[in-house]
Amino acid sequence: MRLTFLGTGTSVGVPTIGCKCKVCQSTDKHDKRLRASAMIETENTRILIDCGPDFRQQMLSQKFRRIDAVLLTHVHYDHVGGLDDLRPFCTFGEVNVYADGATADGLRHTIPYCFDEHKYPGVPSIRLNVIKPHEKLTIGDFTIVPILVMHDKLPILGYRIGDILYITDMKTIDDNEFGYFNGVKTLIVNALRFTPQHHSHLTVDEAVNFAKKVGAERTYFTHMGHDIGLHNEINKQLPKGFSLAFDGQTLDF
Repeated sequence: MRLTFLGTGTSVGVPTIGCKCKVCQSTDKHDKRLRASAMIETENTRILIDCGPDFRQQMLSQKFRRIDAVLLTHVHYDHVGGLDDLRPFCTFGEVNVYADGATADGLRHTIPYCFDEHKYPGVPSIRLNVIKPHEKLTIGDFTIVPILVMHDKLPILGYRIGDILYITDMKTIDDNEFGYFNGVKTLIVNALRFTPQHHSHLTVDEAVNFAKKVGAERTYFTHMGHDIGLHNEINKQLPKGFSLAFDGQTLDF
């Protein structure tokens, strides 16, 4: 099984338009961050987590093969803005997209042409599946448990896939969710920056504290802004077992 970080940036990406900070001007590829997304695959099954506006660019470097499922965390544009670019993958058949009820309703409003009874020729063929937290899914080789986190006041989904836990855009989480984290070995969680505090995203220190409570063996930070600092410098400062993920990074299990 392989996990690929397709994007590790926040909603505006890195570099940020118009910014002249040292991160945005860095020539290190690790400091170039597309919008946050990940892909988990085996020889038989490929699953995408979120499908943001950089999806087309992200997939140009990946093998062209069927996508068995797209798991959406929430309806914000940086997580769903690339759904129309699923069109090439519809040559393999209908693409199953999984989302909670609020996200599904939002998609029917923002891209209604994908769900019309009589579709315009050429639009992506998407099957929208409404899911709920804690209701187990089996998709190909994977068993998936959606979990509930809070993005400020917006309930959104994270996903446990085997012993991997993927969470993005979290600010808070109910203690009851930790009962679904037993045995998690690899945690991927958002960490926007060190300071100041943010109303809807974890800071690095908050993400470290959350990860320690989960008890994962290894934690990778994603959904990072330019003000988190330079990739190589910050990785040297993080506690053992923690690191900033980067675009294109792969983890083999």
